[in-house]
Amino acid sequence: MPPTVAETITAGSSPAPGLAKPPKPLFNRRGSRGLSNCDADGLPLPVDTTKLDVCSIRQLFDEQRSSVDYFWDNIDHEKVRQFTEACVECQGVICFTGVGKSGLIAHKISQTLVSTGTKSVFLSPTDALHGDIGILSEKDLLVILFKKGDSDELLKLVPYAKAKGAKLACVSTCDNCALNDYCDLTIILPLKRELCPYNMEPATSTSLQILFGDTVSIAVMEARQVSEKEYAMNHPAGKIGKQLILHVSDIMATGKEIPKVYQHDKVVDVLLELSGKSHGCVVVVDDSDVLIGAFTDGDLRRTLQVKGEATLEAEISEVMRKDPKTVTGDMMAIEAMAFMNDMERRVSFLPVVDDSNHIIGILTLHMCVTAGL
Repeated sequence: MPPTVAETITAGSSPAPGLAKPPKPLFNRRGSRGLSNCDADGLPLPVDTTKLDVCSIRQLFDEQRSSVDYFWDNIDHEKVRQFTEACVECQGVICFTGVGKSGLIAHKISQTLVSTGTKSVFLSPTDALHGDIGILSEKDLLVILFKKGDSDELLKLVPYAKAKGAKLACVSTCDNCALNDYCDLTIILPLKRELCPYNMEPATSTSLQILFGDTVSIAVMEARQVSEKEYAMNHPAGKIGKQLILHVSDIMATGKEIPKVYQHDKVVDVLLELSGKSHGCVVVVDDSDVLIGAFTDGDLRRTLQVKGEATLEAEISEVMRKDPKTVTGDMMAIEAMAFMNDMERRVSFLPVVDDSNHIIGILTLHMCVTAGL
């Protein structure tokens, strides 16, 4: 019975036809087990502890800052302007593509554009060659992000992207690569050197890509005059979005949740409403639901100290606070929250009324905090 593929490779004999012979490890000492940071024997890899002192770390940051300064001092701002203009004038979708770390950053820049109001997607170069290139049209802009531009995936993608009629722009740190000649617009990111001691790992060029992409994204945002409210609409779950979108009517208690009593109710009867709704307060209305006062658990304690048990048999209208501060439902919730905090006598709730002073809801500080304001 012939040996299996696994047996053939394990035995070290010639591989089966069509299978490449597995390469020998370059550094046996660095051989690892799975995701472990240990050598082949399970022992910790050697560490130069002198590289972990403050001076060494500071030196790396200084070198990185020097590279960033070099980038800012030497970038072609006219080219950046042309690229930004191309993004603003794009009538279709701005598609970003790249492989490896550049691909991850291309995806990030695309998402930054989306969150600031510009239609953009990330297009995987591999998937593009297997059908996803169908998203491209003559109205689109394809931005290719790379360091050297010699990736097979990108070199294969470019002619097909041009055939679709899309405008091509490349952003790289290489000024003499083949891809530059195929693109309509080329932006070179000046790179002094990589922070890596061997000048190989893209630890600096990736930072420059992010700086470039985020800066251009904001330039596009400003050129398109994206308003603060439009920006907030793209971030409804975030604190900024909630502060700019939520109105009092969106988070207030309404209907049966309103701790409401009538002016002739006795204080002893009000206690159930005061404690049952868990807001620490009640609003007092007349027979037409017009707001005439408010009463809190703090008011109850203070009144009991002054009048004693007689308080319980009094009508709520006799001990309530008249003319309480109010808000309307269309007021921004963050403004109402600030109103509660900034008043000379800080309050924990505000009755919500309509134009005729009818009670329509109640807003508490707890509601504002729970809503994420």
